[in-house]
Amino acid sequence: MGRRWAARLSLVAGVAALLVLVVFGGLVSLVLMGVGWAGLALSAAGVWWMLTHTGRIRVLAVLLLVAVPLAVLALYTAAGLLWVVLVSLGLWALAVFAGRAALVEDAPPGMPEHPARRAERPFLIMNPRSGGGKVAKFRLAERARALGAEVVVLDPDRPQDVAELAREAVRRGADLLGVAGGDGTQALVAGVAVAHGLPFVVISAGTRNHFALDLGLDRKNPARCLEALTDGVELRVDLGYLRAGGPEGPEAPEGPTEPGTEVVFVNSASFGVYAEVVRSPAYRDDKVRTILEMLPDLLAQESGTRLSVRGDGPALDAPQAVLVSNNPYQRGDSAGLGRRERLDTGELGVLGVHVGNAAEAAELLLRGGQQGRGLTETTAREVVVDADAPVIPVGVDGEALTLPTPVRCRLAPGVLRVRVPRHRPGVRMGAPPMDWRRVRRLALTMGRAAAGRGPA
Repeated sequence: MGRRWAARLSLVAGVAALLVLVVFGGLVSLVLMGVGWAGLALSAAGVWWMLTHTGRIRVLAVLLLVAVPLAVLALYTAAGLLWVVLVSLGLWALAVFAGRAALVEDAPPGMPEHPARRAERPFLIMNPRSGGGKVAKFRLAERARALGAEVVVLDPDRPQDVAELAREAVRRGADLLGVAGGDGTQALVAGVAVAHGLPFVVISAGTRNHFALDLGLDRKNPARCLEALTDGVELRVDLGYLRAGGPEGPEAPEGPTEPGTEVVFVNSASFGVYAEVVRSPAYRDDKVRTILEMLPDLLAQESGTRLSVRGDGPALDAPQAVLVSNNPYQRGDSAGLGRRERLDTGELGVLGVHVGNAAEAAELLLRGGQQGRGLTETTAREVVVDADAPVIPVGVDGEALTLPTPVRCRLAPGVLRVRVPRHRPGVRMGAPPMDWRRVRRLALTMGRAAAGRGPA
């Protein structure tokens, strides 16, 4: 019933948005709406020119970004139709919001939970710098020790090998490993846990906590993650591996290997523009300036490496950026910043971006980041990223690495035993992209079914 009425609301709001334009503004308002869309496309082109040029052209692009919206607003105001356009846009936004809500199907069953006995000798590694000091703020070390865990708080002034710390703990008899820190640290210790068949605990003490988000953990209060030590269940999730400079045939090992021969990732590995920028020594000191200085040559592919991607999905030739993720992100999440609904599908998500000119950049923006020219989204069991260079930069769970080519990306299905609290927020289903045909069919079909004139 709720989905039916959301679909109906979407259709009504969409029609009302058009009627407001026609009734109160006539053809003039429709022309001005077209001007608005043209202004949006021109602004997208201005962003592209700003990112791909330097000097005078960049200055002109910035001026264009400022002038175009002001000019469009001035035209609306001069015609006395600014309020009409704003009301119409509000109704259109409501239509899209309601339509996407209507398309959210009943949540599929989550990842299966398995019973877990309480660990006798849990071992946790905590990074006091992660998340702006969440370890100290939430007294995570003290709380974990009170639950019987051995805790090592990393020394911020002395680099330490967290994977070796975990292996040493295993040699001393640890029967559970865990990390309070960023996703890069999570991945290193998760690899050790898999290699020794031990359960793994994620404590959301990092900055973004993407892995914790997709496990349905509480990111606001990382102390709640410690409940997994006393009242937890297990999820069997996939783990990503990068084999640098390895064989190109199917003879790569099927199962997980000891860290050191392969690089582990829990979220994603990025290649191309982002990885090139992040590895720059100047990036940490001045991110914005470094990006603006490096992007023109990288996007024009006058610097950096020329990538090629092949696997059991579509091949990509010379993409500017590639994101390979441990399970695909929700459809339409082109930046990989949202959620993965599951971490146990056994498939890599592959996103390739190649924008060659301002028109393609504008189209990508107007399509809302959906698949089309300039953007390729697919899934694969295995992916090989090669380049015209012996080594390439790779961003692995936010950490900058340099790896020999080719780089083989694979997924080890269900190998990571993640111990999570029995009671946790869970994973929310995201709204799918807007599809007017599906919304119309949903509203009318369900309406007929409710009246007894069609199938339920």
